[in-house]
Amino acid sequence: MAELATIARPYAEALFRVATSANSPAPLNAWAELVGEMAQAAENADVIALVQNPKVPPAVIVDSFIAVLKSPVNQEAKNFINTLASYHRLLVLPEIAAQFFALKNAHEGAADAAISSAFALTEAQVADLCKTLESKFGRKLNPTVTVDSSLIGGVRVAVGDEVLDTSVRAKLQQMQIALTA
Repeated sequence: MAELATIARPYAEALFRVATSANSPAPLNAWAELVGEMAQAAENADVIALVQNPKVPPAVIVDSFIAVLKSPVNQEAKNFINTLASYHRLLVLPEIAAQFFALKNAHEGAADAAISSAFALTEAQVADLCKTLESKFGRKLNPTVTVDSSLIGGVRVAVGDEVLDTSVRAKLQQMQIALTA
């Protein structure tokens, strides 16, 4: 079977073109919110069971899937969901969403930043850290902060494939390597 990323790419690109077109019924951020919601719905166990049931016709799957969503669904989004259901690709939505967000970030000159901290950070600390990191990485960052007590102290930041690890754990590992080498 083909890789999910390979299957998802044309769908994500097509959806992004619709979302950024001049006659799009909704702004890009509204599309991003809807795509994120669709991805979450596609990961729901009940939705997965419904989609994988060969006795359920695609039209029923589409109607049920749209009913699960909280956000209003415009005609373009309905057509997109219908296309995915027709080709049995509805469960690929999480990967489609990931690629859609990557396209959105590239379009906006931004990137997602996964920040792990040993302790909870205040909003002011996150804002200061992002300001510093944005100058280092040269683009706007969309932070996601998690607490990881195994870091002991400091932070670990991942932006795309770049990692900046200033945690105490990383420094201890570097010392151990230096001492054993």
